Amino acid sequence: MSVLDTFRLDGRVALLSGAGRGIGAAAALALAGAGADVAVLARTGEQLEKVAAQVREQTGRRALPVVADAYDAHDTAAAVQRVVAEYGRLDVVVSITGGAFPRPFAKTDDEMLVDSFRSNVINGLRLVRCALPHLLESDSASVVMVSSAIGHVVGRGYVAYGSGKAALDHSVRLLAAELNPKVRVNAVAPGAVLTDSLEKVAADPAMKALLERETPLHRIGTVEDVAAAVLYLAGPASSYVTGQVLAVDGGLVKSNLDMPFPDL
Repeated sequence: MSVLDTFRLDGRVALLSGAGRGIGAAAALALAGAGADVAVLARTGEQLEKVAAQVREQTGRRALPVVADAYDAHDTAAAVQRVVAEYGRLDVVVSITGGAFPRPFAKTDDEMLVDSFRSNVINGLRLVRCALPHLLESDSASVVMVSSAIGHVVGRGYVAYGSGKAALDHSVRLLAAELNPKVRVNAVAPGAVLTDSLEKVAADPAMKALLERETPLHRIGTVEDVAAAVLYLAGPASSYVTGQVLAVDGGLVKSNLDMPFPDL
């Protein structure tokens, strides 16, 4: 097998949550392009149908859209069962959940903190737990969480979101230790990536220039940049890698992108 062959996922089945658009949709296309059959999960049926159609048209692989609410335990369990019933196996789980707008800590209430941990940590862990019996049957099981650079760099306004992502990063290490050697668990931590939400921010030329200036590679990332990292961690190319959080952030080592919140 050549090194290039280790990036193939032929015969494998991948489930991606949060795959109705952005990083999730790009990752679904990347995994399918490498030979996997995919199931895409989100709450938005119309978006999922579009992603599934793109997968079929561009890669020729099977794509199953599954409408499910990541906040709902029953929905999550039922979605996993539907995927296994359709494909007969499950080898790769990619969890793309969470998100938040910056907010001063003084205006961050308990519910906002709780919701950050629900969306950024608990929802993904629940998905892995539901999928685990099937992953344990695979000879090449891999879990990839999508975290954020804010899990390891700091900036004002990110206490709720950053704390959630930092907890997710450590849960990856803990899961890897517990699920070795049968299931590898890793994460990618994107920096400024041009998703739908960031496009609105980057529409302001001054903010776009700031994002580019403060990123050492001097550009905003693309969803394909992150999808390539997901592909690497999902398959045999990374067979000796587990418990890692791979930064895909243009070389970000600190955050100067503080929101305009004044000193207290």
